[in-house]
Amino acid sequence: MEPLHVGLVFNLKHHVQVSPDTPPDALAEYDTEVTVNAIKEALEAGGHRITLLEADESLWDALRAARPDICFNIAEGLRGDARESHVPAILEMLAIPYTGSKVLAHALSLNKAAAKRVWRDAGLPTAPFQVFARGDEPLAPELEFPLFVKPVQEGSGMGIDEGSVVRDRPALYERVRWLIARYRQPALVEAYLPGREFTVGLVGNRLRGGERRRPGFYDAEGFHVFPVLEIDVSPVSEAGTPYSSYLKTDKALDLNYLCPAPIDAALAEQLQRLAVQAFEVLGGLDVARVDFRLDAAGRPMLMEINTLPGLNPTYSDIVIAARAGGVDYTTLINEILNLALERYGMAFAVGHPSAGRLPSDSSVAKGKPG
Repeated sequence: MEPLHVGLVFNLKHHVQVSPDTPPDALAEYDTEVTVNAIKEALEAGGHRITLLEADESLWDALRAARPDICFNIAEGLRGDARESHVPAILEMLAIPYTGSKVLAHALSLNKAAAKRVWRDAGLPTAPFQVFARGDEPLAPELEFPLFVKPVQEGSGMGIDEGSVVRDRPALYERVRWLIARYRQPALVEAYLPGREFTVGLVGNRLRGGERRRPGFYDAEGFHVFPVLEIDVSPVSEAGTPYSSYLKTDKALDLNYLCPAPIDAALAEQLQRLAVQAFEVLGGLDVARVDFRLDAAGRPMLMEINTLPGLNPTYSDIVIAARAGGVDYTTLINEILNLALERYGMAFAVGHPSAGRLPSDSSVAKGKPG
């Protein structure tokens, strides 16, 4: 079998241009050479030929020159309120297959309020919320203090710190206006959830009638959901503070990752089931990580989904959860690729978990977005 030519598309943290007034955590979502090289090595171990492609303004020309068979997309995008959708849109324009979610799912995932509206309309549990675009809107009557305030977009804990929990109106409006000015986007105000926080990573896509992906790895619906992960921040001095971008990046190696989380089987199953539902209702594909927090009654509430989860080989949440579930990094990376190859009706490497299942839809031609 000829090796596939895979374009690895990314945004390196130190290549992203920022202005002097950019918040210090503005680059939290971007990747390092460590992550890019680890993914490259994992894909090469899967028998593929890799071309590295920085997702900057030169990407269009670079893709047309390289013309990869498929792209492994981890690019966060450079700017705009749907920046994670830019690379998928370019790849679709060029008819190049790619891993992960499409344009709309990434846009919904990046905007926490949009995702919560979809989940709410689908009957999935998420805390009451309100979006403040100006900073002088009246507080919705269903919201009671304490409240939690964060940027409506972004991920990796950006804009979250010990001031995110507000307990009265003056503090609420001060925080909202600060976030709008600092992050140049609306603020999301949610009911504060006092319970434990969990994250659930998954790979897969729903099987259609008669399909059967590798039994034992994927369930009957087509998903492999990793063990529930709970992150204990008590080992660091900031214990008790929200899970901020500072903790997620600068202190990541000092935290205590509990996986499987010490919870009963019923709650673990509920979290894993809700993660799949939250993923599907947004149109997610191949891989995602879904975050939850328990309310005062112990009920899990959806907080946000990351359809481009971090893939650092050491400390990214979904990598830790996969490892705890017996799935090593090379297998995780190649399985994400294999799921995309499968969607496009392309062959994938023998020896990986999905190998052995023939594409069921021969009408999905190579090069056509699946």
